[in-house]
Amino acid sequence: MSDLTTLTCQEFLSKLASNAPTPGGGGGAAMAGALAVALTSMVGNLTVGKEKFAEHEAEVQEILLQAEALRTQFLQLVNADAEVFNAFMTCYRLPKATDEEKLKRNQAIQNAAKQAAEVPLQIAEASLKVMHIAKRMAEIGNPTAITDAAVSSIMGRAALRSAVYNVIVNLKLIKDEAYNQEMYVKLDAMQNEAVALEQETLLVTNAVLG
Repeated sequence: MSDLTTLTCQEFLSKLASNAPTPGGGGGAAMAGALAVALTSMVGNLTVGKEKFAEHEAEVQEILLQAEALRTQFLQLVNADAEVFNAFMTCYRLPKATDEEKLKRNQAIQNAAKQAAEVPLQIAEASLKVMHIAKRMAEIGNPTAITDAAVSSIMGRAALRSAVYNVIVNLKLIKDEAYNQEMYVKLDAMQNEAVALEQETLLVTNAVLG
């Protein structure tokens, strides 16, 4: 499979808009996360090196390192989402003429469905991390870029919500109820935290904007 992240913006969007199964919603969510965290980096880069914000220099530098790592992770997840989907579809093409083949095929589908759920879960988890650093940059970053921090948070939550749906669609195929329950608990907790983070970030933004 080709590296989706080496495509131009136009090429990626054309591929996303096509009838090809990948990239799909998961890849779109990961790319949204990458855009969100890039905006956090933008705020940080407009803050560092300025005497006015010197008291937060070390923290902003650390946030920039975190943001760079997250951006790299999101791009990896764009490809990972496509890879697990393709592996999942391969399982449906396994032979099923005998009872033994059916058993092996069903088990392969279950394992692949779990893998397909884990990648968007990672996208959601990374998106939540973006929201945390976006909030902090809204608090301590250059106020002239406050709306960029706000957009980062909003896009981070959108990426998280999108990823959550991609987890859920795979959970519907998984028969392991204990696994599913554990995943739903994680998803609920992340979504609740994301709502709070977005609200807090927008409160800071609105206070700066007056």
